[in-house]
Amino acid sequence: MRRVMVFGSFDPLHEGHRSLFRQARRQGDELIVVVAKDVNLKRFKGHEPRLDENARLALVRREPLVDDALLGDEEDYIKVIVQHQPDVIILGYDQTTYDDEELRRRLSERGVQPEIMRAVAFKPERYKSSRINGLSRG
Repeated sequence: MRRVMVFGSFDPLHEGHRSLFRQARRQGDELIVVVAKDVNLKRFKGHEPRLDENARLALVRREPLVDDALLGDEEDYIKVIVQHQPDVIILGYDQTTYDDEELRRRLSERGVQPEIMRAVAFKPERYKSSRINGLSRG
């Protein structure tokens, strides 16, 4: 069984995220979605979440393609990867906290070596959380 993991804030959950789930699901048999904690969303995106972490987690858990959804760790985002040992990690096209090689290195240091792939954007001019939340300048 091939386990796939994706990460995101999902604030709000939209069709771009569902496209990510479809793309991830095509790469394996089990899809685990890691939802960003409120504190991390604020740290990385620079604003308070529209929906709190528990509401976002509940929405993701209701998605039919998602087998498991859980909150990330506040301090160590790699911890959940080590715990669940995915075979594949699908990063969003716009997730740039670390480049793919830096992420591979950090994971390898912790004894985890999943395949890392990038999702293809799905109508980002329409389905991008910052645009939906009125935070985009474009």
